[in-house]
Amino acid sequence: MGFERFGTVSFTTETKAADFINYLEKGQVSATRCKKCGRVYFPPRVQCADDLTTEVEWTSLSESGTLLTFTQVNYGPSGFENDTPYTLAVVEFDEGIRVFGRLDKTIPSGDIKVGMKLRAERLNLAEGKISYQFVKA
Repeated sequence: MGFERFGTVSFTTETKAADFINYLEKGQVSATRCKKCGRVYFPPRVQCADDLTTEVEWTSLSESGTLLTFTQVNYGPSGFENDTPYTLAVVEFDEGIRVFGRLDKTIPSGDIKVGMKLRAERLNLAEGKISYQFVKA
């Protein structure tokens, strides 16, 4: 299985990091960690940019992260027109990585504050596709 089930619009069917989808199907939002230097990558990578090794392992993100910034999207790009409005966010996790993604639509806009605690969870999309979103921790 490749990456064809990820996201609203799939741009690729194959990737060396396809296990990301396998973990997501189990409800785990995962990153990769270099076994040599310990650097964590999200989106997952199968080669460390620091030491160029392919010795990486899968690791789950921390239970929660901190909202750094967000924006409300009112006019979606191709493939996302029917999803608007939605909120995009950048969340920093304990591993020191920043993850970009959607904020849960059930969080009232007045409750969204920089510094709030969020966690990443699986999001089921139409047509059997999956992604992840940030929900209140």
